[in-house]
Amino acid sequence: MNNTPPVCNYEGSDYQQSFWEQGGREYEDRAEAIALKRMLPPGGKLMLELGAGAGRNTSRYAGFERIVLLDYSTTQLAQAQEKLGPSSKYIYVAADIYRLPFRGRQFDAATMIRALHHMADAPKALGQVRNVLAPGAVFILEFANKLNLKSILRYWAGKQDWNPFSLEPVEFVKLNFDFHPQAIRAWLKELGFSIEKTLTVSHFRVGLLKRVVPAGLLAALDGLFQPTGSFWQVTPSIFVKARAGGNDVAKSDAFPVPVLDLFKCPDCGNEKLEDKKDHLYCSKCSAQWALSNGIYDFRERLNTAKK
Repeated sequence: MNNTPPVCNYEGSDYQQSFWEQGGREYEDRAEAIALKRMLPPGGKLMLELGAGAGRNTSRYAGFERIVLLDYSTTQLAQAQEKLGPSSKYIYVAADIYRLPFRGRQFDAATMIRALHHMADAPKALGQVRNVLAPGAVFILEFANKLNLKSILRYWAGKQDWNPFSLEPVEFVKLNFDFHPQAIRAWLKELGFSIEKTLTVSHFRVGLLKRVVPAGLLAALDGLFQPTGSFWQVTPSIFVKARAGGNDVAKSDAFPVPVLDLFKCPDCGNEKLEDKKDHLYCSKCSAQWALSNGIYDFRERLNTAKK
């Protein structure tokens, strides 16, 4: 039933602390904040944050009335809960991006930052995102760029086997992929997105520079160069602002809606799940999806027994 590509699972990981807080990534975090500010709509009703992790970026979406944080790891989502505090503004969902548990065409914005590089089938993942976006919704996508300057120089020097100019993704570590910007643009357009803006980010991702130049200054300089993404993309990180096509009335126009009405069964597609307090029940296929500690868990059904 769940014949989907493999998922990179951060369950039990201290990724937020080891990579971001103690990993010398302040410059990258600040540079990404600048890019997001340039691309985000001023506000909206219902935002989907894909690969939300421990909520590093969530507070940057303050203009949205409600935000769904989606991640495969409940560990990461629990850290996000602790960081963001109790609020009905946030909905926490553990799910496989290849099997999104949401009804179609209801989010008026979505972001996927530092998540696509874990997708073994990126077009399939992007297709799932497209299905849940309302017509006209904004989608902000960050991806790891195989056509970055460092990889080009290494390839020309004979120190790298894979070709940064070819369009196919490269898996440099298991379930860690770099993508060619042209391939990303083609996939998005095939799915009905129109691309409105491209920014190049992390121009100065060099260990020596990060050690000797204050992170705030490096990020400010990065911000000056980000608009060059309209002309060329040779930085390790690329941000794309795309818009979903279509002219139908967005379902989120009826917001606020009950949280239960956001979901569908990821196994059978049934949009009428029943709230059983500690789980959601699908009367069509008898799936039970856990609700524990404020996290809706759609990764694996609890059992297949009838109620």
